[in-house]
Amino acid sequence: MKYTKLHFMLSVLGIIIYITDLIVDIWVSVRFFYEGRNVFGILTVSFMLFGTLVVQCFSYSWFKADLKKAGQESQHCFLLLHCLQGGVFTRYWFALKKGYHVAFKNISKTDNFIEEQIDPHKEVIDRMTDLSMLRLFETYLEGCPQFVLQLYIFLEHGQANFSQYAAIMVSCCAISWSTLDYQVALRKSLSDKNLLKGSCPKFTYLFYKLFTLLSWMLSIVLLLFLNVKIALFLLLFLWFLGLLWAFKKQTQFCASVSMEFLYRVVVGFILIFTFFNIKGQNTRCPMFCYYIVRVLATVGILVVFWVSPVSVFNSDYFMPISITIVLSLVLGIIFLIVYYGTLHPNRKEETKPDEIDGKTAQGDCRMKYFIMD
Repeated sequence: MKYTKLHFMLSVLGIIIYITDLIVDIWVSVRFFYEGRNVFGILTVSFMLFGTLVVQCFSYSWFKADLKKAGQESQHCFLLLHCLQGGVFTRYWFALKKGYHVAFKNISKTDNFIEEQIDPHKEVIDRMTDLSMLRLFETYLEGCPQFVLQLYIFLEHGQANFSQYAAIMVSCCAISWSTLDYQVALRKSLSDKNLLKGSCPKFTYLFYKLFTLLSWMLSIVLLLFLNVKIALFLLLFLWFLGLLWAFKKQTQFCASVSMEFLYRVVVGFILIFTFFNIKGQNTRCPMFCYYIVRVLATVGILVVFWVSPVSVFNSDYFMPISITIVLSLVLGIIFLIVYYGTLHPNRKEETKPDEIDGKTAQGDCRMKYFIMD
Protein backbone atom coordinates (compact mmCIF):
# COMPACT_ATOMS: atom_id res chain seq x y z
CA MET A 1 0.00 0.00 0.00
CA LYS A 2 1.45 3.36 -1.05
CA TYR A 3 0.90 6.75 0.49
CA THR A 4 -0.01 8.95 -2.47
CA LYS A 5 -0.47 12.68 -3.10
CA LEU A 6 -4.22 12.20 -2.76
CA HIS A 7 -3.72 10.62 0.65
CA PHE A 8 -1.57 13.60 1.65
CA MET A 9 -4.25 16.08 0.58
CA LEU A 10 -6.88 14.14 2.50
CA SER A 11 -4.61 14.23 5.55
CA VAL A 12 -4.36 18.01 5.21
CA LEU A 13 -8.15 18.17 4.94
CA GLY A 14 -8.35 16.15 8.16
CA ILE A 15 -6.33 18.64 10.18
CA ILE A 16 -8.28 21.56 8.66
CA ILE A 17 -11.54 19.99 9.87
CA TYR A 18 -9.97 19.27 13.26
CA ILE A 19 -8.77 22.86 13.73
CA THR A 20 -12.04 24.31 12.44
CA ASP A 21 -14.03 22.18 14.88
CA LEU A 22 -11.81 23.34 17.75
CA ILE A 23 -12.10 27.04 16.80
CA VAL A 24 -15.88 26.87 16.40
CA ASP A 25 -16.29 25.17 19.79
CA ILE A 26 -14.25 27.91 21.47
CA TRP A 27 -16.22 30.55 19.57
CA VAL A 28 -19.57 29.09 20.65
CA SER A 29 -18.53 28.77 24.31
CA VAL A 30 -17.27 32.38 24.40
CA ARG A 31 -20.54 33.52 22.81
CA PHE A 32 -22.57 31.68 25.47
CA PHE A 33 -20.59 33.27 28.31
CA TYR A 34 -20.89 36.68 26.68
CA GLU A 35 -24.69 36.31 26.42
CA GLY A 36 -24.95 35.21 30.04
CA ARG A 37 -25.94 31.61 29.26
CA ASN A 38 -23.28 30.22 31.56
CA VAL A 39 -24.72 26.71 31.85
CA PHE A 40 -24.53 26.13 28.11
CA GLY A 41 -21.06 27.70 28.03
CA ILE A 42 -19.82 25.39 30.80
CA LEU A 43 -21.31 22.34 29.09
CA THR A 44 -19.68 23.26 25.77
CA VAL A 45 -16.29 23.72 27.40
CA SER A 46 -16.71 20.53 29.46
CA PHE A 47 -17.43 18.39 26.40
CA MET A 48 -14.47 19.93 24.61
CA LEU A 49 -12.06 19.42 27.53
CA PHE A 50 -13.23 15.87 28.23
CA GLY A 51 -12.69 14.79 24.63
CA THR A 52 -9.29 16.44 24.23
CA LEU A 53 -7.98 15.25 27.63
CA VAL A 54 -8.80 11.63 26.83
CA VAL A 55 -7.21 11.98 23.38
CA GLN A 56 -4.04 13.49 24.88
CA CYS A 57 -3.77 10.58 27.34
CA PHE A 58 -3.90 8.01 24.55
CA SER A 59 -1.56 10.01 22.33
CA TYR A 60 1.10 10.34 25.03
CA SER A 61 0.88 6.67 25.99
CA TRP A 62 1.43 5.75 22.32
CA PHE A 63 4.40 8.12 22.10
CA LYS A 64 5.95 6.41 25.12
CA ALA A 65 5.27 2.97 23.68
CA ASP A 66 6.79 3.92 20.31
CA LEU A 67 9.91 5.40 21.95
CA LYS A 68 10.30 2.32 24.14
CA LYS A 69 10.00 0.05 21.11
CA ALA A 70 12.69 2.10 19.37
CA GLY A 71 14.97 1.78 22.40
CA GLN A 72 14.71 5.47 23.31
CA GLU A 73 13.85 7.13 26.58
CA SER A 74 10.63 9.06 26.99
CA GLN A 75 11.25 12.76 26.41
CA HIS A 76 9.81 15.34 28.79
CA CYS A 77 9.01 17.70 25.92
CA PHE A 78 6.38 15.26 24.65
CA LEU A 79 4.74 15.20 28.09
CA LEU A 80 4.75 19.00 28.19
CA LEU A 81 3.23 19.23 24.70
CA HIS A 82 0.42 16.87 25.68
CA CYS A 83 -0.21 18.74 28.93
CA LEU A 84 -0.59 21.87 26.79
CA GLN A 85 -3.09 19.96 24.55
CA GLY A 86 -0.64 19.89 21.66
CA GLY A 87 -0.26 16.14 21.23
CA VAL A 88 -2.48 15.83 18.16
CA PHE A 89 -0.82 18.82 16.47
CA THR A 90 2.59 17.28 17.18
CA ARG A 91 1.47 14.03 15.57
CA TYR A 92 0.10 15.88 12.56
CA TRP A 93 3.39 17.76 12.17
CA PHE A 94 5.49 14.57 12.12
CA ALA A 95 2.99 12.68 9.95
CA LEU A 96 2.54 15.43 7.36
CA LYS A 97 6.26 16.15 7.24
CA LYS A 98 7.06 12.50 6.55
CA GLY A 99 4.03 12.12 4.27
CA TYR A 100 5.09 15.07 2.11
CA HIS A 101 8.51 13.53 1.47
CA VAL A 102 6.98 10.14 0.70
CA ALA A 103 4.18 11.40 -1.55
CA PHE A 104 5.92 14.21 -3.45
CA LYS A 105 9.54 13.07 -3.53
CA ASN A 106 8.77 9.43 -4.39
CA ILE A 107 10.73 7.94 -1.50
CA SER A 108 10.34 4.18 -1.60
CA LYS A 109 13.00 2.73 0.71
CA THR A 110 15.69 3.67 3.16
CA ASP A 111 19.11 2.13 3.65
CA ASN A 112 17.94 -0.27 6.34
CA PHE A 113 17.88 -3.96 5.44
CA ILE A 114 14.77 -4.90 7.44
CA GLU A 115 11.89 -4.19 5.09
CA GLU A 116 9.20 -3.92 7.77
CA GLN A 117 11.21 -1.08 9.31
CA ILE A 118 12.25 0.68 6.10
CA ASP A 119 9.01 1.04 4.17
CA PRO A 120 8.26 4.79 4.52
CA HIS A 121 4.79 4.35 3.03
CA LYS A 122 3.83 1.89 5.77
CA GLU A 123 5.33 4.21 8.38
CA VAL A 124 3.24 7.18 7.22
CA ILE A 125 0.09 5.07 6.94
CA ASP A 126 0.58 3.84 10.51
CA ARG A 127 1.03 7.43 11.73
CA MET A 128 -2.12 8.53 9.96
CA THR A 129 -3.91 5.49 11.39
CA ASP A 130 -3.03 6.64 14.91
CA LEU A 131 -4.48 10.06 14.08
CA SER A 132 -7.66 8.52 12.68
CA MET A 133 -8.15 6.62 15.94
CA LEU A 134 -7.61 9.75 18.01
CA ARG A 135 -10.04 11.73 15.85
CA LEU A 136 -12.62 8.98 16.21
CA PHE A 137 -12.26 9.06 19.99
CA GLU A 138 -12.73 12.83 20.06
CA THR A 139 -15.68 12.67 17.66
CA TYR A 140 -17.75 10.46 19.94
CA LEU A 141 -16.52 11.95 23.21
CA GLU A 142 -16.95 15.58 22.17
CA GLY A 143 -18.51 15.92 18.70
CA CYS A 144 -21.68 13.88 19.25
CA PRO A 145 -22.54 15.40 22.68
CA GLN A 146 -21.80 18.84 21.23
CA PHE A 147 -24.13 18.15 18.32
CA VAL A 148 -26.92 17.10 20.69
CA LEU A 149 -26.39 20.17 22.90
CA GLN A 150 -26.51 22.65 20.01
CA LEU A 151 -29.66 21.03 18.60
CA TYR A 152 -31.28 21.17 22.03
CA ILE A 153 -30.46 24.88 22.39
CA PHE A 154 -31.69 25.63 18.87
CA LEU A 155 -35.03 23.85 19.40
CA GLU A 156 -35.53 25.32 22.87
CA HIS A 157 -35.19 28.91 21.71
CA GLY A 158 -36.53 28.43 18.17
CA GLN A 159 -33.60 30.36 16.74
CA ALA A 160 -29.83 30.30 16.78
CA ASN A 161 -26.97 32.67 16.02
CA PHE A 162 -24.41 32.06 13.31
CA SER A 163 -21.92 30.45 15.71
CA GLN A 164 -24.45 27.77 16.69
CA TYR A 165 -25.27 27.00 13.06
CA ALA A 166 -21.53 26.78 12.41
CA ALA A 167 -21.07 24.44 15.38
CA ILE A 168 -23.82 22.11 14.13
CA MET A 169 -22.45 22.03 10.58
CA VAL A 170 -18.82 21.57 11.64
CA SER A 171 -19.75 18.84 14.12
CA CYS A 172 -21.63 17.05 11.35
CA CYS A 173 -18.59 17.32 9.04
CA ALA A 174 -16.23 16.11 11.79
CA ILE A 175 -18.44 13.11 12.56
CA SER A 176 -18.72 12.25 8.86
CA TRP A 177 -15.01 12.58 8.19
CA SER A 178 -13.72 10.72 11.24
CA THR A 179 -16.21 7.86 10.78
CA LEU A 180 -15.27 7.23 7.15
CA ASP A 181 -11.58 7.96 7.65
CA TYR A 182 -11.40 5.44 10.48
CA GLN A 183 -12.89 2.66 8.35
CA VAL A 184 -10.56 3.40 5.42
CA ALA A 185 -7.48 3.69 7.69
CA LEU A 186 -8.37 0.45 9.44
CA ARG A 187 -8.20 -1.53 6.22
CA LYS A 188 -5.11 0.24 4.86
CA SER A 189 -3.10 -0.45 8.00
CA LEU A 190 -3.94 -4.15 8.26
CA SER A 191 -2.31 -6.20 5.54
CA ASP A 192 -4.75 -9.12 5.87
CA LYS A 193 -7.87 -6.96 5.60
CA ASN A 194 -9.44 -6.23 2.21
CA LEU A 195 -9.36 -2.56 1.21
CA LEU A 196 -12.53 -0.49 1.03
CA LYS A 197 -12.28 0.26 -2.69
CA GLY A 198 -14.47 2.54 -4.73
CA SER A 199 -16.76 5.39 -3.77
CA CYS A 200 -19.95 3.33 -3.57
CA PRO A 201 -18.96 1.19 -0.52
CA LYS A 202 -17.48 4.23 1.21
CA PHE A 203 -20.55 6.42 0.78
CA THR A 204 -22.89 3.56 1.66
CA TYR A 205 -20.97 2.97 4.89
CA LEU A 206 -20.94 6.71 5.58
CA PHE A 207 -24.69 7.09 5.05
CA TYR A 208 -25.42 4.04 7.21
CA LYS A 209 -23.50 5.59 10.11
CA LEU A 210 -24.74 9.14 9.58
CA PHE A 211 -28.44 8.32 9.25
CA THR A 212 -28.50 5.99 12.26
CA LEU A 213 -26.53 8.55 14.28
CA LEU A 214 -28.78 11.44 13.24
CA SER A 215 -31.93 9.52 14.12
CA TRP A 216 -30.60 8.58 17.55
CA MET A 217 -29.21 12.02 18.43
CA LEU A 218 -32.50 13.69 17.50
CA SER A 219 -34.30 11.14 19.67
CA ILE A 220 -32.00 12.02 22.57
CA VAL A 221 -32.81 15.71 22.07
CA LEU A 222 -36.54 14.97 22.27
CA LEU A 223 -36.02 12.94 25.42
CA LEU A 224 -34.06 15.81 26.96
CA PHE A 225 -37.09 18.06 26.41
CA LEU A 226 -39.35 15.46 27.97
CA ASN A 227 -37.24 14.89 31.08
CA VAL A 228 -33.54 15.67 31.48
CA LYS A 229 -33.10 13.22 34.37
CA ILE A 230 -34.65 10.33 32.42
CA ALA A 231 -32.49 11.16 29.38
CA LEU A 232 -29.29 11.24 31.45
CA PHE A 233 -30.26 8.01 33.21
CA LEU A 234 -30.85 6.29 29.86
CA LEU A 235 -27.48 7.47 28.49
CA LEU A 236 -25.70 6.40 31.68
CA PHE A 237 -27.41 3.01 31.56
CA LEU A 238 -26.41 2.50 27.91
CA TRP A 239 -22.82 3.54 28.72
CA PHE A 240 -22.74 1.03 31.59
CA LEU A 241 -23.98 -1.75 29.29
CA GLY A 242 -21.28 -0.85 26.74
CA LEU A 243 -18.65 -0.88 29.49
CA LEU A 244 -19.80 -4.32 30.66
CA TRP A 245 -19.68 -5.55 27.05
CA ALA A 246 -16.09 -4.33 26.70
CA PHE A 247 -15.08 -6.08 29.94
CA LYS A 248 -16.89 -9.25 28.88
CA LYS A 249 -15.04 -9.27 25.57
CA GLN A 250 -11.72 -8.65 27.39
CA THR A 251 -10.33 -6.07 24.96
CA GLN A 252 -6.54 -5.89 24.68
CA PHE A 253 -5.85 -2.48 23.19
CA CYS A 254 -3.47 -0.96 25.76
CA ALA A 255 -0.33 -2.23 27.47
CA SER A 256 -1.13 -0.79 30.91
CA VAL A 257 -4.12 -1.74 33.04
CA SER A 258 -5.12 1.88 33.67
CA MET A 259 -5.10 2.82 29.98
CA GLU A 260 -7.01 -0.36 29.11
CA PHE A 261 -9.68 0.63 31.63
CA LEU A 262 -9.85 4.11 30.07
CA TYR A 263 -10.14 2.51 26.64
CA ARG A 264 -13.08 0.39 27.77
CA VAL A 265 -14.73 3.50 29.22
CA VAL A 266 -14.35 5.16 25.81
CA VAL A 267 -15.73 2.07 24.05
CA GLY A 268 -18.79 2.21 26.30
CA PHE A 269 -19.26 5.85 25.36
CA ILE A 270 -18.95 5.10 21.63
CA LEU A 271 -21.52 2.31 21.91
CA ILE A 272 -24.07 4.84 23.16
CA PHE A 273 -24.12 6.38 19.69
CA THR A 274 -23.16 3.67 17.22
CA PHE A 275 -22.25 0.00 16.92
CA PHE A 276 -18.66 -1.20 16.68
CA ASN A 277 -17.14 -4.64 16.72
CA ILE A 278 -14.74 -4.41 19.65
CA LYS A 279 -13.23 -7.90 19.49
CA GLY A 280 -12.92 -8.87 15.83
CA GLN A 281 -15.49 -11.67 16.05
CA ASN A 282 -18.63 -12.40 14.07
CA THR A 283 -21.00 -9.54 14.88
CA ARG A 284 -24.19 -10.46 13.05
CA CYS A 285 -26.11 -11.37 16.22
CA PRO A 286 -24.76 -8.50 18.44
CA MET A 287 -25.39 -5.97 15.68
CA PHE A 288 -28.94 -7.29 15.14
CA CYS A 289 -29.67 -7.01 18.86
CA TYR A 290 -28.09 -3.55 19.06
CA TYR A 291 -30.24 -2.06 16.32
CA ILE A 292 -33.39 -3.84 17.50
CA VAL A 293 -32.90 -2.08 20.85
CA ARG A 294 -32.16 1.17 18.98
CA VAL A 295 -35.40 0.92 16.98
CA LEU A 296 -37.48 0.10 20.07
CA ALA A 297 -35.93 2.96 22.06
CA THR A 298 -36.50 5.43 19.21
CA VAL A 299 -40.12 4.38 18.73
CA GLY A 300 -40.68 4.51 22.49
CA ILE A 301 -39.33 8.06 22.73
CA LEU A 302 -41.52 9.21 19.83
CA VAL A 303 -44.64 7.62 21.31
CA VAL A 304 -44.04 9.12 24.76
CA PHE A 305 -43.39 12.53 23.23
CA TRP A 306 -46.61 12.31 21.20
CA VAL A 307 -48.77 11.51 24.23
CA SER A 308 -46.94 13.91 26.58
CA PRO A 309 -46.58 17.26 24.81
CA VAL A 310 -43.95 19.54 26.32
CA SER A 311 -44.85 23.20 26.73
CA VAL A 312 -41.25 24.49 26.47
CA PHE A 313 -40.86 22.84 23.08
CA ASN A 314 -41.93 24.63 19.91
CA SER A 315 -44.64 22.34 18.50
CA ASP A 316 -43.96 23.59 14.97
CA TYR A 317 -40.72 21.62 15.00
CA PHE A 318 -42.11 18.35 16.34
CA MET A 319 -43.67 16.98 13.16
CA PRO A 320 -40.61 17.68 10.94
CA ILE A 321 -38.29 16.23 13.61
CA SER A 322 -40.44 13.11 14.02
CA ILE A 323 -40.45 12.54 10.27
CA THR A 324 -36.68 13.14 10.12
CA ILE A 325 -36.08 10.64 12.93
CA VAL A 326 -38.17 7.91 11.28
CA LEU A 327 -36.80 8.48 7.78
CA SER A 328 -33.20 8.67 9.02
CA LEU A 329 -33.55 5.44 10.96
CA VAL A 330 -35.19 3.61 8.03
CA LEU A 331 -32.57 4.89 5.57
CA GLY A 332 -29.76 4.04 7.98
CA ILE A 333 -31.00 0.45 8.34
CA ILE A 334 -31.37 0.15 4.56
CA PHE A 335 -27.81 1.38 3.96
CA LEU A 336 -26.60 -0.99 6.70
CA ILE A 337 -28.22 -3.97 4.96
CA VAL A 338 -26.91 -2.92 1.56
CA TYR A 339 -23.37 -2.38 2.86
CA TYR A 340 -23.05 -5.66 4.76
CA GLY A 341 -25.12 -7.60 2.24
CA THR A 342 -23.44 -6.57 -1.02
CA LEU A 343 -20.61 -4.04 -0.55
CA HIS A 344 -18.64 -5.17 2.49
CA PRO A 345 -15.02 -6.02 1.51
CA ASN A 346 -15.27 -9.38 3.29
CA ARG A 347 -18.69 -10.34 1.92
CA LYS A 348 -17.16 -13.31 0.08
CA GLU A 349 -15.78 -14.59 3.38
CA GLU A 350 -18.93 -14.33 5.48
CA THR A 351 -18.43 -17.72 7.08
CA LYS A 352 -15.03 -16.65 8.36
CA PRO A 353 -15.12 -14.38 11.44
CA ASP A 354 -13.03 -11.24 11.63
CA GLU A 355 -9.55 -11.43 13.09
CA ILE A 356 -9.34 -11.81 16.86
CA ASP A 357 -7.55 -8.88 18.47
CA GLY A 358 -3.85 -9.45 19.08
CA LYS A 359 -3.69 -12.88 17.46
CA THR A 360 -3.19 -12.04 13.82
CA ALA A 361 -0.03 -12.79 11.93
CA GLN A 362 0.52 -9.30 10.60
CA GLY A 363 3.11 -6.68 11.43
CA ASP A 364 3.20 -4.75 14.66
CA CYS A 365 0.41 -2.23 14.19
CA ARG A 366 -1.68 -0.63 16.90
CA MET A 367 -4.81 -0.86 14.75
CA LYS A 368 -4.93 -4.65 15.06
CA TYR A 369 -5.92 -4.18 18.73
CA PHE A 370 -8.50 -1.51 17.96
CA ILE A 371 -12.25 -1.73 17.57
CA MET A 372 -13.00 -3.33 14.22
CA ASP A 373 -16.11 -3.15 12.09
